[in-house]
Amino acid sequence: MLTAPAWSWCDAPRRLGRAASFVLVGTILMLGGATTQAHTGPALPEAGLGVEIGPAARPTAAWTEFCARMPDECRVDPSEPATIPLDLASWRTLTSVNRRVNARIKPLTDQAHWGVVDRWDYPDDGFGDCEDYQLLKRRMLVERGLPRRALRMTVVIDDIGEGHAVLMVRTDRGDFILDNKTNAVLSWRKTGYAYIKREGQDGAAWVALNGGTSPVVTANR
Repeated sequence: MLTAPAWSWCDAPRRLGRAASFVLVGTILMLGGATTQAHTGPALPEAGLGVEIGPAARPTAAWTEFCARMPDECRVDPSEPATIPLDLASWRTLTSVNRRVNARIKPLTDQAHWGVVDRWDYPDDGFGDCEDYQLLKRRMLVERGLPRRALRMTVVIDDIGEGHAVLMVRTDRGDFILDNKTNAVLSWRKTGYAYIKREGQDGAAWVALNGGTSPVVTANR
């Protein structure tokens, strides 16, 4: 069995600036010699396969404590759909919520925030670490009509080998990731992360992902 890596706190989002550029059209356009291309809005991402689901996995202790405080936030409703249809409207909702929460919350370790190594909670005071960002995103998406059952808290090893929590959105075009490290909503395959486990969709137990080793906590600084 692989040894779980040392866990580190969740990074602040790496916000990518978007440079605006304006192109001066030529005289021929002014004379009506060409047509203007209509703006069609953002395109949907390429469809792909979902993450491979493994056997039941034990949730982190901090998740169990969160559920004891807020049981309604952890209850699975099997009558809800397990995936959402990904259309332009839902895609805009995902990208907007991800960007808004990343901009709104300031990063702060659980030790500095709560005086404990690992605590999952809503960042209602404007501060939190990675799982807190994702919990707020999940709550906002539910408020916008998306089924909670399709929005799964997920533990990964990130691109620098540290523990991290993201929100996995299960869709009919594959699994997509909301992350406080980037404003881009990416297919799980494009994040560079190793997927360890996530909330199950049929009960309280979590499930292992892609054969990953199950860590005890998400982060510790």
